[in-house]
Amino acid sequence: MKYYAHSKTELSKTEWHLLKDHLEDTAKLTAGFASGFGAENLGRAAGLLHDIGKYSPDFQKRLEGERNKVDHSSAGAIEAVKHYNKAFGRILAYTIAGHHSGLHDWGSKIDESSLEGRLIKKSLPDYSPYQSEIDLPGSEDLVLPLKKLPFGTGFSGQFFTRFLYSSLVDADFLDTERALDVEKSSLRDKTFSLEKMLSTLEVHLTDKSRSSQDTPVNRRRAEILADCENKASNKPGFFTLSVPTGGGKTLSSMSFALKHAITHGMKRIIYVIPYTSIIEQNAAVFKDIFGKEKVLEHHSNFNYPEEAFLESESEYEPQGIGNLKLASENWDMPIIMTTNVQFFESLFAAKSSRCRKLHNITNSVVIIDEAQMIPTGFLKPCINALVELVANYNTTIVLCTATQPAINRLLPPDCEQPLEIVKDPDELYRAFQRVKVHNLGGLSDDMLAEKLLSLDQVLCIVNSKKHARLIFEKIKDKEAFHLSTRMCPAHRSQILQEIRKKLKAGAPCRVVSTQLIEAGVDVDFPVVYRSSAGVDSIAQSAGRCNREGLREIGDVYVFKPTEKHGLPSGWLSRTATIGEGVFRRHEDPLSLEGVRDYFTELYNIEGEGLDKERIMADISEQEKALIFPFRTIADKFKLIDDQNTTAIVIPWDEKCREILENTRWSKFPGSYIRRLQKYSVQVYEQEFREMLQIGLLENIGGKFYVLSGEAYNSEYSTKMGLLPCTESMLLKDTLII
Repeated sequence: MKYYAHSKTELSKTEWHLLKDHLEDTAKLTAGFASGFGAENLGRAAGLLHDIGKYSPDFQKRLEGERNKVDHSSAGAIEAVKHYNKAFGRILAYTIAGHHSGLHDWGSKIDESSLEGRLIKKSLPDYSPYQSEIDLPGSEDLVLPLKKLPFGTGFSGQFFTRFLYSSLVDADFLDTERALDVEKSSLRDKTFSLEKMLSTLEVHLTDKSRSSQDTPVNRRRAEILADCENKASNKPGFFTLSVPTGGGKTLSSMSFALKHAITHGMKRIIYVIPYTSIIEQNAAVFKDIFGKEKVLEHHSNFNYPEEAFLESESEYEPQGIGNLKLASENWDMPIIMTTNVQFFESLFAAKSSRCRKLHNITNSVVIIDEAQMIPTGFLKPCINALVELVANYNTTIVLCTATQPAINRLLPPDCEQPLEIVKDPDELYRAFQRVKVHNLGGLSDDMLAEKLLSLDQVLCIVNSKKHARLIFEKIKDKEAFHLSTRMCPAHRSQILQEIRKKLKAGAPCRVVSTQLIEAGVDVDFPVVYRSSAGVDSIAQSAGRCNREGLREIGDVYVFKPTEKHGLPSGWLSRTATIGEGVFRRHEDPLSLEGVRDYFTELYNIEGEGLDKERIMADISEQEKALIFPFRTIADKFKLIDDQNTTAIVIPWDEKCREILENTRWSKFPGSYIRRLQKYSVQVYEQEFREMLQIGLLENIGGKFYVLSGEAYNSEYSTKMGLLPCTESMLLKDTLII
């Protein structure tokens, strides 16, 4: 009898995907992926066992059209536990049982959805014919390749399981796709040369240097680049790159990464950035240099449409948007641009879709840009994950920022301390120092508005949307601008363009913004006012002051709002209080010494709050038995509070309205998602429901919700964006950004 893994209605049965072929080919692919971290034979075993449940007559009848539900993944998990010792058996069992449904919690025998419940399942159909077709690796061929256990058996064990799981999931998807959708699979056939990309970057940097003036700042930038190039030959490991704002760290860090990857036979560069707005800027830079087909953006604001294979986008030629969409599934690209959320949550994920790419982090250079932005409540598990990548997955980590977090105390005793790439960070800070920070103490809104109006060009950054709106209302008739996330990106871009023109012309320009402008937005004000915050946030604000060094010194004024709506709350309040202490102890709170003092005190005060969801405790509770709650950990590990949001489209300009009109008549309205993202504003779930209820939104094509024409005229301000128009919006108006 012939056994099949997959059927396809338009093919005759003789052309169906043979099960033996699928298992052997998946095993080969899994072994290849797992070989990157020394687990080739474990990968082979996982691939051979993952679908043996399909050898049952029940499953074969299902392929022939019978509507019966068949559990085909428990069989391989059960056989893995029977065939191998406890450690290998359980690691393989997690990997195989969840290859479709996701990694399970170990759970208990009475819970059939848990791994233990699956392993004692009695109601499985007979799958024994697998024994005549499949030869499994022997126990003596399996090894656990972990070189070190930096944080104990549990952390390394669950991490390894996730990476083996990733290898199997990707291999299974790829082999199935290759058998059933040859055209789609062929889009993945590509080769990239990091050597050629480095050569391209070097030409770009040379041209940039030739066209730049010989100034002290440009000479310093050249020194930073040289330091990055010289340190690239160092062995893989943990690095820091402490470069002040304006030091050219984006291109210098990429130069380090490419040279380092080539020197040590690594496969890709993964650039991890805290905010999508910075990703879009940096991705645009890298796409211009290397070509759009070599740079993958993977973050919440950049989804490739499901219809990518039906309606191609000429913008992505020669390989088309379909190729990039496929690469977003498993990160098989030379340069990945992603966010903290996507990167770190994937390292603690349980779903197959989130874990599938993990094995491609192996043998990579990972640059954590603005490293101080790793959320404090998850700092311990995040740092532990980075250490694990360095210790066992041949990964180099670069913490890249002007304000390095004080992580050394969080590293295990036998872990090498991160190596600084630039020669003298303190001297470099002094060379790039372009601002003086002043502590003003308390300021009322009226006093603040008066100070802003006394200056021709000034930026004011506050901690909430409400505070920004109220301050703007006081100065809006005086060449003033407002920025917040209640404005769609196209609107913000237009406002920023106007701001830059005013600044360049020396014309009056007063801006009130939430923290979003701190996220790498390239503006240059002579004076910045900043509502009380942590030193890291103040440093980001200072990066918008005298950014180009056109003045001898710029002024940053830190103030404490006296009205309740302006005061930071919760965690922001704690960081602001610690920041005030640093101001008292240091003449220059933004000096490297001041920044170290700030982060040291912050981490001391936070204590157990550096792992607020007790992820490490969940992992270590039964680590010796390799019992892990994978799904529980994944549910807990959310870097951003799990408040669901929905994008609503703002009909901002004629181009947006034209796109919306096209979606009304398109067979594939989802293919317009990416083009409408720059016209979207995220609203919380309750806000969305209330807007629907009072008729402010229109649904188009079952895919988009659009602010209706009448609502756009009344509820969307060309100055401030979406106004608070529901009860929930008024309540959430005090939130940051």
